[in-house]
Amino acid sequence: MEILRREFVYIWYYFNVQLQQIFRYWIFGMAAGSVISVFAKEKIHKLFDGMRDKKLGLFGIVPACILGILSPLCMYGTIPIAASFSEKGMREDWLAAFMMASILLNPQLMIYSAALGEIALFVRILSCFLCGAAAGLLVFFCFRGKPFFNFSGFAAPCSHDTDLNPFLRLLKNFGRNVKATGPMFLLGVLLSALFQRYVPADVFAELFGKSNEGFGVLMAAAIGVPLYACGGGTIPLLQQWLVDGMSMGSAAAFMITGPATKITNLGAVKIVLGMKHFIFYLVFVVMFSFASGWLANLVL
Repeated sequence: MEILRREFVYIWYYFNVQLQQIFRYWIFGMAAGSVISVFAKEKIHKLFDGMRDKKLGLFGIVPACILGILSPLCMYGTIPIAASFSEKGMREDWLAAFMMASILLNPQLMIYSAALGEIALFVRILSCFLCGAAAGLLVFFCFRGKPFFNFSGFAAPCSHDTDLNPFLRLLKNFGRNVKATGPMFLLGVLLSALFQRYVPADVFAELFGKSNEGFGVLMAAAIGVPLYACGGGTIPLLQQWLVDGMSMGSAAAFMITGPATKITNLGAVKIVLGMKHFIFYLVFVVMFSFASGWLANLVL
């Protein structure tokens, strides 16, 4: 019993320290996400919809990526809204860029990621933008003249922010945010505490550090698939991994494959893309995550 009590004290200590370090980012991220979702989401989507009448060509991929990152929707929200854009005749390369960027990053996750430091935040934003741009370019050059998406069965999402009182709309949205992200965030903090207690830092650095950069990046990309369940839940883990010697390239690879292959969302992606394009999507995500991780290690 004494051993169990001592272990509990150690884990509680690590849990408490980690929670104090990251809690403010979680709260501020949810608050910012709720404000954008309630007051700016429609404007962001109208800006994207308004691009249909502009002759931007391939350059339209750039604002599509930016608006995708600014959109507060998760993958399940992004696909139905993309379906409504597709119905109105939106170019598929712009849609691909918007969807890919939106899947990888949103304002809330951006603020969460600030807990990892300025360099990690910059790497995350840049790699997500470039991944969205690369997706748009590939759809344009490889599938021009051929339909890439199949949005049949997806309708524009119903907004939950319908209360007439703007303060109550914001409060209810924030409450849904806490309910959706809170359990996974606390689980992430707990896993980080267990990791600190039981995983030797030198062993982890040897696997995922710059001295083992090629294999480490590949391993980080691979573990992003089963471990990623919620953006907020992985931030405490990433923070501790970086402290323990994970290279920025390995972190970058994890931050791409994690949200792009989130298990709960892959079913919807498969329906929209079909099996052939779905395999193309998975290969693209793995290759891009490895390339971005390798470049990050090369430059940083």
